[in-house]
Amino acid sequence: MKNAKTKSQNPKSKFQTGGKHLTTATVPCYFGARPHLGIWNLGFGIWNLGFGIWNLGFRIFFLGIWIFFFGIWNVGCAKSNGPKDTAPPPADSARVVGKARVWVTTGNQVKLLQQQPDINIKTGAVAGASRITVDFSKTLQEVEGFGAALTGSSAYLIHQKLNSAQRSQLLQELFDPQQGIGISYLRITMGASDFSLSDFTYDDMPAGQTDPDLSEFTIAKDKEDLVPVLQSIQAIAPGIKIISSPWSPPAWMKDNGRLAGGKLKPEWYSAYAAYFVKYLQAFRQEGITIHAVTPQNEPLHEAAYPSMRMEAGEQAAFIRDHLGPAFKQHQLNTGIIIYDHNWDAPQYPISILDDSAARQYVTGSAFHAYAGQVSAMTQVHAQHPDKGLYFTEISGGAWAPDFSDNLEWNMRNIFIGSMNNWSKTALLWNLALDPQHGPRNGGCQDCRGVVTIGADGSITRNVEYYAIGHLSRFVRPGAFRVTLTGSNTGGLETVAFLNGDGAKVLVVLNTDSHARTFTVADGDRSFDCSLEGDAVATIVW
Repeated sequence: MKNAKTKSQNPKSKFQTGGKHLTTATVPCYFGARPHLGIWNLGFGIWNLGFGIWNLGFRIFFLGIWIFFFGIWNVGCAKSNGPKDTAPPPADSARVVGKARVWVTTGNQVKLLQQQPDINIKTGAVAGASRITVDFSKTLQEVEGFGAALTGSSAYLIHQKLNSAQRSQLLQELFDPQQGIGISYLRITMGASDFSLSDFTYDDMPAGQTDPDLSEFTIAKDKEDLVPVLQSIQAIAPGIKIISSPWSPPAWMKDNGRLAGGKLKPEWYSAYAAYFVKYLQAFRQEGITIHAVTPQNEPLHEAAYPSMRMEAGEQAAFIRDHLGPAFKQHQLNTGIIIYDHNWDAPQYPISILDDSAARQYVTGSAFHAYAGQVSAMTQVHAQHPDKGLYFTEISGGAWAPDFSDNLEWNMRNIFIGSMNNWSKTALLWNLALDPQHGPRNGGCQDCRGVVTIGADGSITRNVEYYAIGHLSRFVRPGAFRVTLTGSNTGGLETVAFLNGDGAKVLVVLNTDSHARTFTVADGDRSFDCSLEGDAVATIVW
């Protein structure tokens, strides 16, 4: 350590030879003292310098070779591992291209036509085990609308039991598709039904008297409630369609002389056809256009309230020889829709449509759901595919109080079922009734309206309100039902539509008690949806 310290403190370099220390200043004297050693040492130094130069060159040579081969290897790796061309990488195979909006009603009433978070629509492969494939290029029947019957009782409650503000709010909610459920089709009665304040027709005469020229014809009773309510509805929904059905012609035209039961006498067929013409003209004067009529409500049912039996042959003759020609004569383009009764007698409308002279005046056939199966509508379509089909009546009531069961039955049979069996409409019975299931005129004792209007003007929205709303709000008049297929979709009831504005609508009912997840495929686009058990969803995109 001491020597090291001494060395480090000496600012000059030293050579050590034979135990003597010499500074660089003494070297020339040393060489000079022994010249043969100096010459030898100088030669050795020159040789050492040459060897160093050669060694440096050798190192540079091998460094160059190393760089050369490393470069070749690196280029080769780059070629083998790099892109084959300069094209951009492919796009994501499942990218989001849109949103689907969803509204749900559950059987437990936790959700009531409630909007859910939007669903991402993606492109790419469809992966869901349960798949609903919709083909919007294959359109089926055109939809005319969804709704219920504005009976005399319903019109009375809306017009007389609600103040102006309450009435306006309810009608807005029922008929405006933006602020409400957008009902687009109504059924009304020609004269009294079992849900009116009293019995009446538009040409009532004292017993024993007749009015062949219909000089006493008047719609004054309808002007009390029905006409003003219809006018208010038209202000909200100008394009709403109306179908009208008589429960009975004037008693003096019938073989029993009463409004309840009986048949239309053949000698009054022409007068009754003129009665229809006057009715349509009278409503038109009030600014109300009737889109279609049926010759008779439930022609195979006679009851203790206004009603009439009319066999298929009799209806065919009435249309062929009287009603059709009368409409043509007066240039009325009002549709004539036959039958207007239960699913259990499809041969009734088929037989009329088989009559070539009668069918020229017929727009289509109407059905109710108190008997038979919805597939009866497809039976008629199969034989007369050029004629329309219309579902026009079913009622809920106190006999079936369970919300979930009623939701499923209505969706399965009426709003999904009838549409899948070629119907252009789906209509329920009374639009509104009071808490006592009235006012009644001798008919159903415990029927339920789409809404219930309380004595204080309160509104209760019944299960039928939500069932209608799942279609009426989203499937607008002029839409077309479209083709769809399902894979592993047991427990799911479905129907799909294409609106005139291009909006696509799918209605799905989950009849299982547990949630179901399914994929909806629309061309190269798809989305996944999960729906609670005993629930219905309307999906729009």
